[in-house]
Amino acid sequence: MELPGLAFAVWMFICFYASVDGYPSGKIREACTSMIPCHGSSPQLSPEHTITVNGTEFKPGDNIEVHLSGPDFEGFFIQARDAEHLDSPAVGSFMLVDRRLSQLLTCGRTKNSAVSHTSKAKKKYIKVYWIAPGDAPKRVQFLATVVKKYKIFWVKIPGPIVSQPNALSPTPPLHATSEAVSTSHPVSYLSKPFNASGCGNMKFCIRNPSNCDPESASCFFLSFQQEKSSVFIEMSGPSEGYLAFALSHDQWMGGDDAYLCVNEDHRVHVSPAYLKGRSRPVLDSENALEDVSWRLVDGVLQCSFRRSIRLPAYKGRFNLDASYYIFLADGEASEGGLIHKHRRQPLITNGIYNVTGLPHDIGGSRSPRLIKAHGALMFVAWITTVSIGVLVARFFKPVWSHSFLFGKEMWFQVHRMLMLTTVTLTSISFVLPFIYRGGWSQQAGFHPYLGCTVMALTIFQALMAGFRPSRHAPRRQLFNWFHWSTGTTARILAVVTMFLGMDLPALDLPDPWDTYTMIGFVAWHVGIDVLLEIHSYCLVRKVEVIEDDRVQILQSLTSAEAEGRLFKQIVLTIYICGNVVFLIAFLAAISQI
Repeated sequence: MELPGLAFAVWMFICFYASVDGYPSGKIREACTSMIPCHGSSPQLSPEHTITVNGTEFKPGDNIEVHLSGPDFEGFFIQARDAEHLDSPAVGSFMLVDRRLSQLLTCGRTKNSAVSHTSKAKKKYIKVYWIAPGDAPKRVQFLATVVKKYKIFWVKIPGPIVSQPNALSPTPPLHATSEAVSTSHPVSYLSKPFNASGCGNMKFCIRNPSNCDPESASCFFLSFQQEKSSVFIEMSGPSEGYLAFALSHDQWMGGDDAYLCVNEDHRVHVSPAYLKGRSRPVLDSENALEDVSWRLVDGVLQCSFRRSIRLPAYKGRFNLDASYYIFLADGEASEGGLIHKHRRQPLITNGIYNVTGLPHDIGGSRSPRLIKAHGALMFVAWITTVSIGVLVARFFKPVWSHSFLFGKEMWFQVHRMLMLTTVTLTSISFVLPFIYRGGWSQQAGFHPYLGCTVMALTIFQALMAGFRPSRHAPRRQLFNWFHWSTGTTARILAVVTMFLGMDLPALDLPDPWDTYTMIGFVAWHVGIDVLLEIHSYCLVRKVEVIEDDRVQILQSLTSAEAEGRLFKQIVLTIYICGNVVFLIAFLAAISQI
């Protein structure tokens, strides 16, 4: 398509004299209207690349598959415009297939109304989907600008024209349009995202994170609103595979009434299903759902439907006027709508709720309480009690050697109390995942194996301490070596095990926050340890350089011991405070999931 002479002259003037650069990153919003790259040269006349689509007709809400192909090219810019007015703004919105090669742009007031490249990497083929808006013109044409090299490009390559099946009929309303799909009821396309208005007042809502806005791209949202003898249900969340919720009599998967919204080739199919154990959901061949609508934009999947409160004719469907635990899950789906196991632990309500009863606006947890308790107890044991206990035994023997508690030296009693607390907390925490899982977990990687090793070393350490030889016994040196090596090995493995456990689906602490915080704790402990080692070394050197006078030496030792005692007590206080801060951070993160 040739440019008018005046427009082309203006464009050349801007490009040469305004020092406008090219757009290797594809952020070319400035070219939304003209679709002309400012590369300082004239566009080519005979295009080498073609635009193809998978259909010639559309209805509002339909997805049209758009392909751009040809010899190697570096950049591209695709829009859809009114075929009768090609200078008008872009029409409709696009949906990506490969985010590595393409990105969405907003031209004018229409979000995601254009697609461009992400880098200068050579490519031969681009595939995207165009979503027809509710107010689409009767005929729409696709246009593309393609950059082969910096100085070689084509502008507004004309593509196919697609049209509405009945050009004489009035434009369908904005809210939804019917389309023929393989369900027993018509399906509609949602024109805008859900909102949280009425949550807790008129409808029962579940949101994750708590109080998040369902219009945001990171919010999982599920709502129930009773309307006479039926319930209208909305579900949305960041997923390009599927979203599902289930009603359950307990907090375990199995024997549940489930509902799935599955993205199948960029069309969302809504189906009821039945969960048998932890196997794949069994889809119900009889569809009891009405007023089905969906939307899939920017990686956010949304669907809504209506079902009767009671469905006595449908086996496996629960009555909605009873109380249940509610599950909300997401995951990937492959071609043909085959769903895969959810990528992380489903969101589960903390109690049972009647969705037709008093409206609530609640959150939920993606981590079961037993797993939360397991993580919390392990953090208390291996971040707080064992770390302080080791520090006391290593550096406070000379400081507290003349202080006694219950007939024993204070440092030993404090050390023993902290270590017994560690053994107790570790033992309690160790059994919780087995109670929750009902056995061994096959999906937890190395975490349970290392956890069992840490538990064995902990018990062995406690038993070995119970048979500790007297201070001057011949085997005391051997005991000291085994006691130190076993404890050090257990601590190192415990930290590694916690690193692995923080990202498991059952706990899944925020990433990368959890990793950085754990690294910070390790650095904090090592730093304090090194500081006290340096201080002890300096204290010894200070005494050694004193001249060989017995009285002077004794006075200096007394002075050095007092100085060392004060410094170590200050460092210990700071260390305990720091450990408490790390512990609070971890416990706060666990309470939020």
